[in-house]
Formats: sequence, C-alpha cells, structure tokens
Amino acid sequence: MSKPIPIIDLGVSFETQEEMLDIKPKSSKLVIGIPKESAFQENRVALIPEAVSVLVNNGHDVIIESKAGEGAQYSDKDFSDAGAQIVYDKETVYKCPLLIKSAPIFEEEVPLLQPNQIVLSPIHHASLNKNIVESLAKKKVTAIAFEWLKDDSGTYPIVRTMSEIAGSASMLIAGEYLSCGNNGKGVLLGGISGIPPTKVIILGAGVVGEYAARTAMALGASVKVFDNNIYRLKRLQNNLGMRMWTSVIEPNILAKQLKTCEVAVGALSSEKGRTPVIVTEEMVARMRPGSVIIDISIDRGGCFETSVPTTLENPVYRKHDVVHYCVPNITSGFARTASQATSNVLMPMLIEIGDEGGFESMIWQDINLRSGVYLYKGFLTNFYISERFNLKYTDLNLLIASRR
Repeated sequence: MSKPIPIIDLGVSFETQEEMLDIKPKSSKLVIGIPKESAFQENRVALIPEAVSVLVNNGHDVIIESKAGEGAQYSDKDFSDAGAQIVYDKETVYKCPLLIKSAPIFEEEVPLLQPNQIVLSPIHHASLNKNIVESLAKKKVTAIAFEWLKDDSGTYPIVRTMSEIAGSASMLIAGEYLSCGNNGKGVLLGGISGIPPTKVIILGAGVVGEYAARTAMALGASVKVFDNNIYRLKRLQNNLGMRMWTSVIEPNILAKQLKTCEVAVGALSSEKGRTPVIVTEEMVARMRPGSVIIDISIDRGGCFETSVPTTLENPVYRKHDVVHYCVPNITSGFARTASQATSNVLMPMLIEIGDEGGFESMIWQDINLRSGVYLYKGFLTNFYISERFNLKYTDLNLLIASRR
C-alpha cells in the first residue's frame, strides 16, 4: 500500500488577482512653433488658419513667425484671428518645444534649435548631409519626417497627398515648357482631331504616376507607363478603369520609347533611400530636341542620370537639348492646396498627441508615429540614413522600452 503524499503549505495564495490596466494619461498642452521658410523658395505652411483655430480651441498654443503663410496666400491677420500668436523674430519660434516646418532642416537653422526639441519636417534625401544629422544628434533632438509618417491603413498620408498634387502638376508644367512662350518646341500637350497625340512616358506606377497618367489622358495624350512592380501596374489600370500600355523597366524597350516621346516623367520612389537611376545620359541624348523631362523623384536623388536639383526661381535647364525640370519641392508651386493637404494630416495627429499626454506617451502607443521618427533624443533610429552616412544605428523600439 502506497504512502500518502504529504501536503506542504508554502503560504502561497492562488486567489484571483485584480487586472492591472493602463491608466490613460492626462491631456497635455502643446506649444507649437511654425517658422517662416526661406530655403528652396518654400511657399507652403504646415498648418493653415482653420487648423490653428481647432488646436487653439483644444487648449494648445500656436506661435507663428510673421509672414509664415504669405507664400500660400495666408496673412498674419488670418492666423491671428484663428488664435495664433504672431512673433517677428525666429529665435522665439525656435524656442517652442514642438517645431513644425514645411521645408527640411538646413545647416543655418541648426544653431537655433533647442536641446531635446521635437521637430516635424520633410527630409529630402538629396539635400540631407551627415553634418546636419550629427548636429541634431548632439542637441538630442527628436526628429520626425513627414515622408515616413503612416496612417491606420499603412499608407503615408502626406506623401500620398503631395504625390497627387505633384502627379497632376507635372503635366501642367510639361505643357508649359512645350509651348513657344518658354522657348519650347511649340507642341500642345494632349491631342486634337487629325493630329497624333503627344506621347508621354511615365516611370513609376505609384500615386504620382497614376495622377500624372490621369491628367495626361484627360488632355488627350498617349501614355505609356513603366514599373518593375506588376501589382502596381495592375492597380494603376484598375484605378483608371482601362487597359493601357504598360511595361516592366527593360532598358532596350525604355530607350526605344524615350526616343519618340515629348514628355518623360520620373515618378519612381524608394523606401530604401535613394531612387535608382534607370535612364542613362546616353538615353537622354537620344531623346527628341525640345522634349521635356519632369523628374519628380529628384527629392530622393532622381531617376535620370542627367538630373540635378533646381529651384522654383530657376526651375529648368537644358542638357542634350532636352528641357529638365527638377524642382524637389514641386508642390510648393501650388502652395495653398499643398498647405491644406498637409494641415489636414497634421492637425488631427497633434490633437491626438495632446489628448494622449504628449509626444512621449503617444510614441509609446502609436506605431504609425514611430514610423516617422529618424532621430530620438539624439539617437539615430533610421537604418538607411545610418547606412548612408556610416553612423551608429539604434532600434527605436528598444530605446522607448528602456525609458518606460
């Protein structure tokens, strides 16, 4: 007969414990600074007066440098009536804990930034350099790029809206530089009865390519689209509701089509840094004299070998007798529309940041906001930037977890 197993009292209670839930943090007041942009003839403003009014009514402070909205046709009175504080010196704006810029950070602005400041701005790969990244890191700045902010659908809302504007605008610009008024070849972009339609080549079937194609076809042009992503090509045709000429990027086919086109649009994008160059200088040299290149990809380096960044003041140059339009901030030429589009994305995000108790609380909870952070309190958290400049990379998720 087996012996009974003795029961040892360990003094442990197995009673049901209360579930510990996160306590929602108290809302936080944001102090937002918006400076007047001067670089690249930037005309956009990050928040329009209507958005400022909503933020102020939610208890936040908005400090705007005088004439910051002038390029987008918003006056100081418009912002003042919305509840913003108008100041006349940059230093006051740059002292705000949260700074929002509609242009990238440039070297001359770095000394004005404050230690541990939060900066929301675009980040143009073509103009970014190692000195800026290292200077921001020394000041322990937290920097968020417009281009990398995501929404709940996993898309990039600011990139998408700017892409829609840039794609549509590219055809309007091309038509302008084909006209005699700009020493063009005197060709009407599109087509009329009895005359073969203008031939447009679009490199990239993303949002920019789609809206460029929409506008070109609406004008009556013959459109051919290249992209190495078959899914994007199918999606483009489905979105446009028609079977159109598409192809993968095969150099011989591409070179043949470029030789006979009037307009070539660079609309390729890359999530890994620089856009790949797919049109060589030799291909450009074989294009028709007076044809027009609109390289919208120039903000990520450009996809034409002959592309060099230009400005809205001097937007074009000729090489091999081909007109090149390579303005990185093409949407700034349509500043009011672009400002409204950007503001529509930023304003709800800022309201949510305030409701969640500030940036520190929001970044812990919101993976979409984390996707836009490339510097966190001085630590470089973007792998592609670290690889490009050979700088130390730190995983953002580990940084946030270690500070909780």
